[in-house]
Amino acid sequence: MEDSAIIDLYFARSESAIIETDKKYGALCRKIAFNILSVNEDTQECVNDSYFKVWNMIPPQRPSKFMAWLGKIVRNTALNIYKKYHAQKRFSGMELILDELEDCIPSTSSPENELENKEISKAVSAWLRTLSENDRYIFIRRYWYGDSVNTIAKGTKLNAHALAQRLYRLRAALKAYLEKEEIYI
Repeated sequence: MEDSAIIDLYFARSESAIIETDKKYGALCRKIAFNILSVNEDTQECVNDSYFKVWNMIPPQRPSKFMAWLGKIVRNTALNIYKKYHAQKRFSGMELILDELEDCIPSTSSPENELENKEISKAVSAWLRTLSENDRYIFIRRYWYGDSVNTIAKGTKLNAHALAQRLYRLRAALKAYLEKEEIYI
């Protein structure tokens, strides 16, 4: 089913909208959530919570890129669940990925920093557009989808060690780019 038809089901308040969303994007949603949460039960809870959020957001929103929009909702929901459990020291599935980016991008979540975060987001997007397709794939798979180095290595021509080195150079390049843009962290 096309994304526009799924969105129309949400506007019609048809429960089949969630069923069709899950048929088309359920595996992707579960993968994003599991890469962050590492627990099947929490992953399913996250996906269900995300579908509920989508149900409440459409209407009035009509996302033009439904898959990316949905992925962002799932990712943010998973990160919120992760933060809740991480505060209780339940597990540390995302800790390594967040630590890797800590030198480049701070973890600020206060309302005062919202404007700065938007500037950082625009700068990172601009930097990503300067990368080769392969480097962009590697960076996004690691830091957006939360894939392990070994999983990404299987999808590229690099071994895990070479990929880890490439990720290190990409983080260093991102940091240099942000400094060039006068975004100091």
